[in-house]
Amino acid sequence: MRELGRRSEAAAHPFKRAGAPAEPSAANNSFGRADVPLVLTNRVRRREEVVAVCAAAAALGIHVGMAATHARALVSDLDVRPHDQAADAALLDRLALLAVRRWSPIAAATPPDGLWLDLTGCEHLHGGEERFCRRIIAFCQRAGFTARVSVADTPGAAHALARFGCTAITIVPRGETVAALSPLSLAALRLEKPSLVAGRRFGFERIADLLPVARAPLARRLGLAAITRLDQALGSVAEPITPREDPAMPVAERRPLEPIGTAEAIAQVIEDLLGDLAELLQARGLGARSLRLCGARVDGSEQVVAIGTSRPTREVPHLLRLLKLKIERIDPGMGLEQFWLAATHTEPLDAVELGAVLAGDPLVRDPARLVDVVAGRIGSEAVFRIVPVASHVPERAVAHCDPVEVPGDWPNWRRPVRLFARPEPLWGVIALLPDQPPKRFEWRGRTHRVVAGDGPERIHGEWWRRDAEVWGVRDYFRVEDEHGGRFWLFRRGDGMDHQTGDLSWWIHGVFA
Repeated sequence: MRELGRRSEAAAHPFKRAGAPAEPSAANNSFGRADVPLVLTNRVRRREEVVAVCAAAAALGIHVGMAATHARALVSDLDVRPHDQAADAALLDRLALLAVRRWSPIAAATPPDGLWLDLTGCEHLHGGEERFCRRIIAFCQRAGFTARVSVADTPGAAHALARFGCTAITIVPRGETVAALSPLSLAALRLEKPSLVAGRRFGFERIADLLPVARAPLARRLGLAAITRLDQALGSVAEPITPREDPAMPVAERRPLEPIGTAEAIAQVIEDLLGDLAELLQARGLGARSLRLCGARVDGSEQVVAIGTSRPTREVPHLLRLLKLKIERIDPGMGLEQFWLAATHTEPLDAVELGAVLAGDPLVRDPARLVDVVAGRIGSEAVFRIVPVASHVPERAVAHCDPVEVPGDWPNWRRPVRLFARPEPLWGVIALLPDQPPKRFEWRGRTHRVVAGDGPERIHGEWWRRDAEVWGVRDYFRVEDEHGGRFWLFRRGDGMDHQTGDLSWWIHGVFA
């Protein structure tokens, strides 16, 4: 679950240089002067309260929740404007729609100033959770907003940490939600004002104070709504995210005459939905890259499964085969009474050229279908292809890519068929310095006597990455032991200058 909280309003842009003299051309623009503090007010019960302040107004002691009359008394030239809640809601809805189209198929607005993003299964598309958080921060800065992003197991925990955490980016490891929420105040649980007042009266200041208290006495003191919020934040009670629907997203819907629950009936409904969806995609000239099947149960809950393809397609038999692999994950309960099939990610799909096939040329087999089936069984992260990278350092010379992409040309370097993720140390090495291969080494508890060797191949560190690699030197050797095993070893350093390495020996791979 992901939570994106926005701290400043859209009108904060003119005050990026708070306190500095305004430019003459912007002295009387529609946003007001940069040296005049600005606040937004709204009617709360029977009085006007400040709901947003700029940096200049905050520096003068004005804060959110202060009465508007009090703020005017503190600052004589205060610029007071009404808060347009409808405009903020419309902007938040537009951001949620943007998130659905660019970041995650499940995204929803959390009024008045946040977004929920569910990145389950698609965080690797953005380079991981931490890199994705930095991308969101950069996007908000370009849009003129300040943002705080948190990553947690539950929506409630992400909501709390985004607004009451200590850092702009908070990533909570799996299973550590309780430890992350404990030091936060009760207001982080989205409690109503009566519950917060009752909590202060009974001495509850932090979330950690609620954890050891029994649920029944706590419910009598704070109310059942407070217990529900606490359980949602901790993950004891589910809090589903209702995603923002994209009107441009192709969606097919079917409602059976009576609830169904067998695998055969569900497969038949899926086939009918795929037929309807294929017609929509063909009319728009699109192919599906990901599909989401949602089934509504009789008890009001929903069952959702999703599939993805390596290339855009609208072939019903292929998509039906992928969705049938997910039927076993659907719990029909007392029966499913309504189905939706949405193409959450689509790409343009042109006509396929069949001239070579009709001419009798051999057809090159496309591995996309096999990749989709294998990825549907073991996960998309487990299927990849190795591609070369322009780097002399061996562990940086390869990378994972989409399995259906054609890799580039490999350099004409002699490299082992199996390269270890991390080099492993060798012990008991006997070698003649500075440029002779070892005669003996110990690896994984076994002693190997070298009968043939070739090298060295000197590889220097990439000095443009960091200063520590300026003196990094490795001398690689290809050696063969008395049993026919062939290994790729290296020595740290050039064998003469200790600044280039500590002369320790390592094994980095094995040959066929």
